[in-house]
Amino acid sequence: MADFHGVFPYLVSPVDPAGHVRTEVLGRLCDDLIKAGVHGLTPLGSTGEFAYLNNAQRMQVVATTIEAAQGRVPVVAGVASTSTADAVAQAKACQKRGAAGILAILEAYFPLSDAQVESYFCAIADAVDIPVVIYTNPNFQRSDLTLDVIARLAEHPRIGYIKDASTNTGRLLSIMNRCGDSLKVFSASAHIPAAVMLIGGHGWMAGPACIIPRQSVELYNLCRRARWDEAMVLQHKLWRINEAFARFNLAACIKAGLASQGYDVGDPVPPQAPLTAEQRKVVEAALRDLA
Repeated sequence: MADFHGVFPYLVSPVDPAGHVRTEVLGRLCDDLIKAGVHGLTPLGSTGEFAYLNNAQRMQVVATTIEAAQGRVPVVAGVASTSTADAVAQAKACQKRGAAGILAILEAYFPLSDAQVESYFCAIADAVDIPVVIYTNPNFQRSDLTLDVIARLAEHPRIGYIKDASTNTGRLLSIMNRCGDSLKVFSASAHIPAAVMLIGGHGWMAGPACIIPRQSVELYNLCRRARWDEAMVLQHKLWRINEAFARFNLAACIKAGLASQGYDVGDPVPPQAPLTAEQRKVVEAALRDLA
């Protein structure tokens, strides 16, 4: 199985008002992030607004990312659906296009039992020959992954990673204690990345890494070298970005930040709204403090 580790920015999905993916902008962003030292790219994570895109748009975002990466870093493509069959079809399509891994996300309208949640993720992992990262975000998902379900999924030969956005760092430690080396944990921006690295994390998959890639990679490298004093000084500085973003829509924040850096990524997909002028000032001020 591939060894995914380090900083994986959750990419935005630049879509113009007519619904066309701005492939040139996305390709340039991917190239710049790789040059900044990131360890992988994740299209169609939460910051990628997967819930607001149709299937053709999703596949174009994934294909553009893979083409831009040119094998320099792994691309772990997000797959999300309320339907198992649709999720399986998406996963197969991403693998066919050259994705190195799948980020499996469960959308749910009606509540699901643990057995149904487990079967959804297993079906995705059964359908592909590449590693699967299971994703859990209790704040937005109607049906979460319990610790028992996570432990059983960790036994699947292609499920080797979890990205947890619960904000509960104790839960991450419970996952590590329960699953050991069979499931490697990635932090989200909802957690403090340096703290997750300290307890045994393998990196983080997060939207803010799109706009502070070099600082994110520097933080990861300090953690890997166990230079914790320096890491925490940097972590304190970077946390201001998370604080700013926690106040507003995440995709709107990342897109506003990228726009201020010269990327014409456009507004969030409706019915989401772009940041107001005052909100944009908050994001831009946080970025200036880190410049």
